[in-house]
Amino acid sequence: MEEESLQENQNLIRQMLLNIGEDPDREGLRKTPERMAKALAFLTKGYEQNPDDVVGEAIFNEECNHMVIVRDIEVYSLCEHHLLPFFGRCHIGYIPKGKVYGVSKIARLVDCFARRLQIQERLTEQIAHFIKDKINAEGVGVVMECHHLCMMMRGVEKQNSCMVTSSMLGSFRRSVATRTEFLQLIDRKNL
Repeated sequence: MEEESLQENQNLIRQMLLNIGEDPDREGLRKTPERMAKALAFLTKGYEQNPDDVVGEAIFNEECNHMVIVRDIEVYSLCEHHLLPFFGRCHIGYIPKGKVYGVSKIARLVDCFARRLQIQERLTEQIAHFIKDKINAEGVGVVMECHHLCMMMRGVEKQNSCMVTSSMLGSFRRSVATRTEFLQLIDRKNL
């Protein structure tokens, strides 16, 4: 984020503090506009990232056709409806057709899409479609389990709620056996 935008956001945050009845000049809040503007820039840095650049050249030729799974990828994002965090785990599986991803790039890809204002449903779809399309995978499955602070801290205030979304593409959608294998392998009780 450019310096001019950071300064503009700081001014807006200072005004917001005034609007809610706070004194932005008191000791505990003096640096809050700057800190919050920098935090917001970090939490939305996905807008400045191109997923193709994130993956880069970490796609490798490999003749394998078995399921590849990366489980329990931590995910942190901001709900576009209330600008409150949602967080949890993302599980990704794919069946390659001659090309595989470098494993760390899958986690970086999740961050790239999560570091934007999101809804969990769209985030799940974006990850699945990119992984499938980039390497022409036979199939892809993405399951995301998240806790939403907009549901926990306000509104209905349900502390133990967890939203689960999934996207199944290609063979993960067509084949019950493939989908079942993936879901069993990401279930911690089965390992």
